[in-house]
Amino acid sequence: MKERLDILKSNSTALKGLVEMERCASDSNLKPSLCELVKLRISQINGNDKCLDIHLGNALATGESEQRLVALGKWERSALFSERERAALAWTEALTLIAAHEIPDELYKTARGYFSEEDLVALTFCIIATNGWNRLSKCFHTVCGGTDQEKNNTT
Repeated sequence: MKERLDILKSNSTALKGLVEMERCASDSNLKPSLCELVKLRISQINGNDKCLDIHLGNALATGESEQRLVALGKWERSALFSERERAALAWTEALTLIAAHEIPDELYKTARGYFSEEDLVALTFCIIATNGWNRLSKCFHTVCGGTDQEKNNTT
């Protein structure tokens, strides 16, 4: 698929917010492997093949097993994920599909049981940024965000 427009050429400052949200997550106590699971799950939900490929490779690079990555779409029924990962994935799905329903108080309480306030904000920024990258990729046929090139060009 041909890129519809080059976001960096059109507006070089437009991506700074997404890059900063990702930096919040990468500078936090969140493990890179958890962030990549979250990013991969978002890309699955959004049906974004470009981002799926990137986050699959990144997840493998963090040491994720192929078995867990294959099971990610059915994480709720899989014994391969920890309770903390389940809380992160449930939070991820709720925020990604936020137009469908409100975020239940019980889900928030569960997430807070596994993440400090700081880490829950970082996880939330990771989710928001990844959804943003997915949407940019799908509407403009751009490469999924978070690459070194984009970070260098927007910082």
